[in-house]
Amino acid sequence: MPQVKIIAKNFMDMVAALPALKLDKLYDNTFICEAVLRSLPPLAKKYVLQLLYIDEPVTAKSMEDWVLTDGVSKHRVAIDRLIQLRVFLEITDRKKETSYRVNPKFQGNLQNYIAHGGVLPRESMSSSITVRLPTAEELDSYALEQWESFLLQLISSGQAEKKTSFSPSMMTIFQKGLLSLREKEAPKLTESGFQFLLMDTNAQLWYIIREYIINSEVRGVDSADLISFLLELSFHATGQAYNMNTLNPTQRSAIKDLADLGLIKLQQGRKEDWFIPTKLATNLSVSLSDSSSRKQGFVVVETNFRLYAYSASKLHCEILRLFARVEYQLPNLIVGAITKESLYTAFENGITSEQIISFLQQNAHPRVCDRAAPAVPENVTDQIRLWESDLNRVEATPANFYEEFPSKDVFEGACDYARDNGGLLWEDSKRMRLVVKAEIHTLMRDYLHRQK
Repeated sequence: MPQVKIIAKNFMDMVAALPALKLDKLYDNTFICEAVLRSLPPLAKKYVLQLLYIDEPVTAKSMEDWVLTDGVSKHRVAIDRLIQLRVFLEITDRKKETSYRVNPKFQGNLQNYIAHGGVLPRESMSSSITVRLPTAEELDSYALEQWESFLLQLISSGQAEKKTSFSPSMMTIFQKGLLSLREKEAPKLTESGFQFLLMDTNAQLWYIIREYIINSEVRGVDSADLISFLLELSFHATGQAYNMNTLNPTQRSAIKDLADLGLIKLQQGRKEDWFIPTKLATNLSVSLSDSSSRKQGFVVVETNFRLYAYSASKLHCEILRLFARVEYQLPNLIVGAITKESLYTAFENGITSEQIISFLQQNAHPRVCDRAAPAVPENVTDQIRLWESDLNRVEATPANFYEEFPSKDVFEGACDYARDNGGLLWEDSKRMRLVVKAEIHTLMRDYLHRQK
């Protein structure tokens, strides 16, 4: 089944995928070096700090002696990660012995950072200039509203109340794989599109950011510069204002796109303009598995399969329609039911039972999560899985049916021939009837023709 693939679980996966020259260029930035160090597994961090002030290569054999037998697998993971990120450079001598040394650019910047401390990419603006900035709650609400508006425009442009400033070509790039775009036909969600909508916000955001970075070269933007800037944003303080004049043209262009996605809020003053990072921006350098930025749940599922969603979001309503029957919607409440028919529709669209259950569990209302009982009743999760298994009990195989064989010998020979070619599905020796896979029909026809 097609899946929406999140190739990079965090920025470090994207950094590791860069060519060596671009990766070394990134290490000119002290903040990139710090971000990379923070992202490393604990053992890899230990190795970097141990070798940070050693200029000579250290042999792989001597490093292996640093770990106990039960730590060999962690050692290999750490070394592999350091090599992928070019934090360690691998050196092979004439005797074919491998050694490692810290990347000189990374080493120099990190030494400088440890000795003198880091300087923020840019200072926040004085409150006397910005006067009133949005509260944390207002900023979270803005980010969520922008993100949901973007998603609505992405999957159904007619339902989006706000339009983004992304060009049609850029929206097409985002929609690639999520919508089937055919001439003279309305766009339709693909299987990957249905699965995308059931992902949590972090996973969805990473899918879009990944596409945005991958296609940056088409827009004349160096992907390494874009990654560097996005990582810089993660060191800014959420809710603080930063002067737009501190940005170069590439960064200014990116900031406007990020504002459409809800990562940045733009504000204008009388003389100066500024941008305010939201949690979506400052959490960009964390892994998808990090739950610190997860939004509060809103769904309650009862044992009778009734579903109540405490939300005024159009997007939430559209997502619930993917697998449930929405009966009515009040200003802050969506009421529906999980039915066999609604689930069959979801399964036919490529959504799995585990994705539905995961969505309901991740978005369970806080009151439900506080109870000792499971967030989604067990009888509901079991039934969702059973209804999916009902569809998987019968597997359709294209086939051809043969009868009226001239003799028993010809029939048995045909059965053996089909069996030898891996195409025999069923045989009835009494009535001399035979069913074979359609893929060997031509072979069977030629064989029977030769028997005449």
